[in-house]
Amino acid sequence: MNKKEANTTKVYNTSVEATLEVIGGKWKPVILFYLTFGKKRNNEFKRMLPQITQKVLTEQLRELEEAGVILRIAYNQVPPKVEYELTDYGWTLKEILHLMCRWGDDHISKTYGENAKVLDYPLIEEKRRAEY
Repeated sequence: MNKKEANTTKVYNTSVEATLEVIGGKWKPVILFYLTFGKKRNNEFKRMLPQITQKVLTEQLRELEEAGVILRIAYNQVPPKVEYELTDYGWTLKEILHLMCRWGDDHISKTYGENAKVLDYPLIEEKRRAEY
């Protein structure tokens, strides 16, 4: 934070804005949701989110790390190994993320009925259904 930012009062219309400032966007909530099921590596995210580009995935992970909701764990080995996991602060988002998922399931069913498909990663799908 620079000196100018330190002297500026941040104003929000609602606290929802503050939440979306951290988790808003197309990919961040999905990344965070998957992390509620445990550590993930870059290639796992790529398999679970085939539409995301590597550049965007890297940007989203960095922004979430800067916000303090995920931790990047780099292992000192060859080949390099990096994992991502939720921080304690990130775990406070679990309930919100799972509620969003349940709402999304209801919305899909109500809006599209049988004409929609959710492409949850199989292992995540099993765990997710067990939690409902």
